[in-house]
Amino acid sequence: RMQNSRSKPCSCPSLKLREVASMYFTMVAAFLVILVVALQGSAPRESDFPYKVPLDPQGLLELSWNVSYPEQAVHFQLLIRELQFGLLFGMSDRGEFENADLAVLWSDGHNSYFGDAWSDAEGQLHMDSQQDYQLLGARRAPEGLYLLFRRAFSTCDPKDYLIEDGTVHLIYGILEKPVHSLQAINISALHGGLQRVQLLKPNISIPELPSDMKTMEITAPDVVIPSQETTYWCYMAELPAGFPKHHIIMYEPVVTAGNEALVHHMEVFQCAAEFDSFPHYNGPCDSKMKPERLNYCRHVLAAWAMGAQAFYYPEEAGLAFGGPGSSRYLRLEIHYHNPLVFKGRRDSSGIRLYYTATLRPYDAGIMELGLVYTPVMAVPPGEDNFTLTGYCTDKCTQLALPAAGIRIFASQLHTHLAGRKVVTVLSRDGRERQVVNADGHYSPHFQEIRMLKEVVAVFPGDELITTCTYNTEDRSRATVGGFGILEEMCVNYVHYYPQTQLELCKSAVDPGYLHRYFNLVNRFNDEEICMCPQVSVPQQFYSIPWNTFNRDVLKSLYGFAPISVHCNKSSAVRFQGEWEKQPLPSITQRLPEPVPRCPPAPGPQPAAPVPLNLGRLRRD
Repeated sequence: RMQNSRSKPCSCPSLKLREVASMYFTMVAAFLVILVVALQGSAPRESDFPYKVPLDPQGLLELSWNVSYPEQAVHFQLLIRELQFGLLFGMSDRGEFENADLAVLWSDGHNSYFGDAWSDAEGQLHMDSQQDYQLLGARRAPEGLYLLFRRAFSTCDPKDYLIEDGTVHLIYGILEKPVHSLQAINISALHGGLQRVQLLKPNISIPELPSDMKTMEITAPDVVIPSQETTYWCYMAELPAGFPKHHIIMYEPVVTAGNEALVHHMEVFQCAAEFDSFPHYNGPCDSKMKPERLNYCRHVLAAWAMGAQAFYYPEEAGLAFGGPGSSRYLRLEIHYHNPLVFKGRRDSSGIRLYYTATLRPYDAGIMELGLVYTPVMAVPPGEDNFTLTGYCTDKCTQLALPAAGIRIFASQLHTHLAGRKVVTVLSRDGRERQVVNADGHYSPHFQEIRMLKEVVAVFPGDELITTCTYNTEDRSRATVGGFGILEEMCVNYVHYYPQTQLELCKSAVDPGYLHRYFNLVNRFNDEEICMCPQVSVPQQFYSIPWNTFNRDVLKSLYGFAPISVHCNKSSAVRFQGEWEKQPLPSITQRLPEPVPRCPPAPGPQPAAPVPLNLGRLRRD
């Protein structure tokens, strides 16, 4: 491993630093040449790198990885199908090439080098003084060049990205011309892009599957992918007549070969049981030809996003479908991401459900946490970090959950385009106990159902608090809550068992208090904001002049005003009780911020690249 070949400080006065560096390079180069040769014919086994994702839309760069929790490190394998003069691979906060943490392979046409680098706010590259991307090997194969390297989750190097649970924005750039030094690489001229993945997959043992398991594929029927960047495609499928109750126990993606880089995410929804039939449809979800009734197919059965593996239910629970009170109609939705605008590509991707007639002890349920879809919750324009919080209160869980509680085993976070972070915390007796799910680099373009590292037990009287952080720096008017893509949501769909009647446990600020806020703004404002009852809440928000006072008062209103709680049964009917003007839950003790673990510091090491013997590189 590379970390064993660090140069040691030398006390011999006769050896100059340059000679030491030269010896170091010779040793490393010899070691690498041996490594490259040793790896020549031995393709790493697929099982060594269980997770895989194409980085670019053409599939020329393929990333595979594994996660070692004991080592607190990720091992990467990068397949470069058509190597030109090198590439950049790395991570940044939201997929920018500025302030990024990078592993760089570059060549001057004769010699090749690998190094750990970082980019500054102007996009200029610098060699990192602490080399934390550790090269483990390079190997040529008929399909391309394999690079193997390792990176610790946390390096405690201020120039490095901290790899955490949740979404990671990976970036790549292809070097199409020889470069004579790292500093000579011009990031803005690169052919590059970004890919979002969950790097730190949970280390979950796969449950045993029953012998009577059957499969059903819900797939698009040979669709011609439209030649535009973004398409949401809807296809209606139906279960056989008289299909009895079964449990879905796992599902996995079925992606048409060659389209791995175009199929961005897929979901299967079950339609509402109150309608006897649904029209057949196969076309874009935003088409005027789409029947209105398809909007009543919103109950998620399965959701997959690029880079996700098969999803398994815990062995004591399954997701019920079929049987009385369950619709036979299903809607498949596929998001195609086609930035290179390929024409005429055909696709039959979808999701394969694995199900059993031998019902497990518990039905799994899905519960919505967070904020009610209402315009009373709003984010002012020009905010870089504005938070809104939705509460599932102790009063609601006390009433709706069984005495033995429920077990949350998976979660899907959801906001619209301004969402940047989402976290749900479990609180008991006023003290935060556990994070249910958190994504500090959340992207609305990457929403998958994630299995939790550990099951979270929720008991009657517990509170589930969901906070979303928004960025509206590119907007000139307030962003209100609602269903539109330019309106906002803050939701965590938690998957749990045993299923209860509680389907939705959310909140919003009390409308009366918001009305007082509008009155207050009016008093301090030169131009009258019409407070007449016929003016809608969004219109009132749109007419506010967003000075510091109006922003701060709204922020504090959301932090102290009573809330309206939606403690709802499946039928959208609230549980019996008083749910208006409820006090905000008080939190007396917060969870401590997690402290990154630093790996043991290596000995002194030169901030220098590792030479590789890849032969002469040339343009294809």
